[in-house]
Amino acid sequence: MNSKLGLVFTVTGALLLILSLFNITKKENVVNIGPFHVSAEKKQPTEWMRYTGGIIFAGGIILLVTAKKR
Repeated sequence: MNSKLGLVFTVTGALLLILSLFNITKKENVVNIGPFHVSAEKKQPTEWMRYTGGIIFAGGIILLVTAKKR
């Protein structure tokens, strides 16, 4: 059971670490005057994914190592 859970955590953590390399881009309306619409793109870093992914990945590795000892 712990080995399956450890594998799921390891894969999920690795995916979060890979996804943290990319930025999320959102379009935001800046000016709306009659027929004129000006929008700007804002890039949002995904710092929380890096920390969360690292913790989940490390937890998965620990579960895998401890499951094989039993």
